[in-house]
Amino acid sequence: MSKVIMYSTGSCPYCLRAESLLTSKGVEEIEKIRIDLKPEQLEVMMKKTGRRTVPQIYIGETHVGGFDDLALLDRKGELVALLAS
Repeated sequence: MSKVIMYSTGSCPYCLRAESLLTSKGVEEIEKIRIDLKPEQLEVMMKKTGRRTVPQIYIGETHVGGFDDLALLDRKGELVALLAS
């Protein structure tokens, strides 16, 4: 299974929804980078993704985007394959 990295905060409801969706697909470990606890990571996230909002999710080397992007991948039937790659 591909490594999953998620930029998040402790109070983000969309981060919790993303985590729930990922775990429902069999993801056992999500590397969370908490930009509320490590503010310097916000700049890193913005440079990597071009976005300011959380969550920002990477599956392997692929930047998926936020929760809406993740949910769209799931509805299209592409999320499981991406996780398996």
